[in-house]
Amino acid sequence: MSDSSKPPHLFSYPRYWAECFGTAPYLPMSRAEMDALGWDSCDIIIVTADAYVDHPSFGMAVVGRLLEAQGFRVGIIAQPDWQSAEPFKALGKPNLFFGVTGGNMDSLINRYTADLRIRSDDAYTPNAEPGKRPDRSVIVYSQRCREAYYDTPIVIGGIEASLRRIAQYDYWSDQVRQSILIDSNADILLYGNAERALVEVAHQIANGTDPATMTHVRGTAIVRRDVPAGWTEIDSTRIDWPGRIDNIPNPYEVPHDQATDTRTRELAKAEQAVGMAGGDAVAVKAPVPDADTVTTVRIIPLPLHRQFDSDPERTYIRLPPYHKVKKDPALYAHASRVLHQESNPYNAKVLVQRHGTLDVWVNPPPIPLETDEMDGVFDLPYQRRPHPSYGDARIPAYDMIKTSVNIMRGCFGGCTFCSITEHEGRIIQSRSEGSILREIEKIRDQVPGFTGTISDLGGPTANMYKLNCKSEEIQKRCKRLSCVYPTICQHLNTDHSPTTQLYRKARAIPGVKRVAIASGLRYDLAIKDPEYVEELVTHHVGGYLKIAPEHSEEKTLSKMMKPSISAYDEFKRMFDHFSAKAGKEQYLIPYFIAAHPGSDDEDMMNLARWLKKYKFKPDQVQTFYPSPMALATAMYYSGKNPLKKVTYKSESVTVSKDIEQRRLQKAFLRYHDPKNWPMLRTALRKMGRDDLIGSAPHCLVPADKPVRGGKSASHATAKHGAARRRHTAGGKPGRKTVKRRIH
Repeated sequence: MSDSSKPPHLFSYPRYWAECFGTAPYLPMSRAEMDALGWDSCDIIIVTADAYVDHPSFGMAVVGRLLEAQGFRVGIIAQPDWQSAEPFKALGKPNLFFGVTGGNMDSLINRYTADLRIRSDDAYTPNAEPGKRPDRSVIVYSQRCREAYYDTPIVIGGIEASLRRIAQYDYWSDQVRQSILIDSNADILLYGNAERALVEVAHQIANGTDPATMTHVRGTAIVRRDVPAGWTEIDSTRIDWPGRIDNIPNPYEVPHDQATDTRTRELAKAEQAVGMAGGDAVAVKAPVPDADTVTTVRIIPLPLHRQFDSDPERTYIRLPPYHKVKKDPALYAHASRVLHQESNPYNAKVLVQRHGTLDVWVNPPPIPLETDEMDGVFDLPYQRRPHPSYGDARIPAYDMIKTSVNIMRGCFGGCTFCSITEHEGRIIQSRSEGSILREIEKIRDQVPGFTGTISDLGGPTANMYKLNCKSEEIQKRCKRLSCVYPTICQHLNTDHSPTTQLYRKARAIPGVKRVAIASGLRYDLAIKDPEYVEELVTHHVGGYLKIAPEHSEEKTLSKMMKPSISAYDEFKRMFDHFSAKAGKEQYLIPYFIAAHPGSDDEDMMNLARWLKKYKFKPDQVQTFYPSPMALATAMYYSGKNPLKKVTYKSESVTVSKDIEQRRLQKAFLRYHDPKNWPMLRTALRKMGRDDLIGSAPHCLVPADKPVRGGKSASHATAKHGAARRRHTAGGKPGRKTVKRRIH
């Protein structure tokens, strides 16, 4: 990107006239607070499904304080009663727009477990009280805002909206749902790290611009009825080489990789000629193929459309429409693959998807914030406390982060089950050392009851601070989904010295006794810098370090885009060595996922054997949770692997959807729990692995033991458990929610 095309600095916009009102101690949540500030109205009202905590780890606070810094008067409506529109009128009609967010967590993941059972608490609510937010909060809140003030623009954002910007598989209803823009009837959607888009949209609305006409704002999605003149369309199913197969009429059937055969070259030339023809709204189409030719749906590099004589700034990729991806899992996997391929903000194209008579128009991701912009966001005047209206009520999520510091954003790991990359992007955005140290001092001076311990210096990943591509030009061209899988890219900077220096300076701040590292650690990167590992192990591990190999089996790890278990073994050796050198007895706590796409019962059995071998007995285990838009979710829904070419006969992925199988795989992780032994014995016998039942050191579960009456111990345990369940089932919320779908 040239200097002339760089976005405006985040804090360079002329401030709105209301800046004269100054900075609010807390963003107001009532008319009384507005009166005390001298406000007759709010310019922008943020509606959020979380309790309002004025802290840079809470999205509504970041958004609100950033808009305040631009000169706007910002009010907060937190966790309103959604049964009517009246609570949405509490602060009056906003002069500019409503900003609607589901909060720091997706509302459905917040409320339901991976087994679709209702959770008993909500960490983002005072006293963890459940039921304070509706399912699909963004949709419900937007509809109530529209009901309250019909003509007021609605801007939606946050993770719940980000992960639903196009048609997405909805685990809770077991169907593909249309873009949240359509369901919410919002005017514009902001996705990802939305500061740039938010500031630009706010100032444009303040200048009288209709959000529906903001067609070129990065990091946004809008609804359009027609494609404007002068744009070039690339059909997503045509952006790689077409191939030749035998007598299969369906255009999405088996791929053929012979990209150099005669027919392929003919089609490529024809496609290039069409692309060079120019004109308004040119649709790039191949000639009608013969009966024995087919266009595959692979989306790897783009050798064809790079030849098109078209303006990359006015070229879009048309995804398969909603009504097709809803019915065709292979097309869904294809669309997911394209979306992730077009995630680099420096080379991504506009994505367009048809929903009925409307197009959802998704602009490229926002350009990452520069370090001084990041500093500006985190240096805003947060109170670092919950709003006073909550009194002494405890908000668990705040308790978790009140003494932690976010040092960076983004993750280039690309783990397929994780939503960080879809939301925060793959390019690391780091704060300056000075900004981070200043925040530690604020925690020391402002947080009540500070004991001298900083609970975390991290972010999505603790040790990606200031790690980026060595070449700016290569980074701008790159299409890789991960910088560290299948191997660490040679162009990636793996020098951890800035992080090591930061740790040392943080420990040296007067009043700070200890700095813990609680964020996830990318151990395949850490082993590249032994000095960092020694620093971490010697000074920042309080006996235990959580780490996430996620699985032991390569077949499953390849679907996760996680490194081989050998990388974990190497890190463990370094961890143990430096712990011994420091004279400390410390342990790794590994985390694993059950029922991840690609993992079958045998894989889970082998993982259990690995755990037994190394004497791990996990207490906290998790079952794969298909979050919207994740690549692993595409695997779960389609049974296809979107990490490779996608056709109807391309690689199939093992998927555990049956609730009993998902529970069995989870039981393998807790092989040591007697409650799981009957289930595991049955499974092992079916698998022909009776050798793992018994008292030998390698066995996973003990053998059945006869009890009085001739019945086995497992039979008696199961009978007792069934009786207990019958006794306790009545009145338990969510007991029967496993088979119930939420619509």
